[in-house]
Amino acid sequence: MRHAIYPGTFDPITNGHLDIIERALNVVDKLTVVILINRKKKNLLSIEERVELTKQVVSRYPNVEVASFSGLMVNFCKKINAPLVIRGLRAVSDFEYEYAIYLMNRKLMPSTDTIFLMSSQEHSFISSTIVKEVASYDGDISGQVPPEVEKMLREKFSKN
Repeated sequence: MRHAIYPGTFDPITNGHLDIIERALNVVDKLTVVILINRKKKNLLSIEERVELTKQVVSRYPNVEVASFSGLMVNFCKKINAPLVIRGLRAVSDFEYEYAIYLMNRKLMPSTDTIFLMSSQEHSFISSTIVKEVASYDGDISGQVPPEVEKMLREKFSKN
């Protein structure tokens, strides 16, 4: 069984992330979406909110699990016996950063490999950061995020 992880902050999960998840499922048998706890990032959603929201959104995929993790990705790969990492690339500017991470992961754990998937054209401009900014000004984000995410963001920003 080919098992991969798809790590990210997912603050929040977007239709771009879902596109990568769906396409990754054409390559692997099982996918674990790993929501990373990065203390250097200031997130809008708590880790609990991100995990719960992501679980809701991916519940239609029986071979997708959601987990959270703090630490090195390769340690999580080893822990759940997933030798593949899925990474989405929106633009050439993403590649340099992702390639450096790939090289470090291979150095730390040579048995781990990375599959890079290019974003579909219709999702290449979507980022969680932009989605949050547009939502904070009550802009239309319906085409960029699943309905559960849009609802949660509307609730979050209506409290401010």
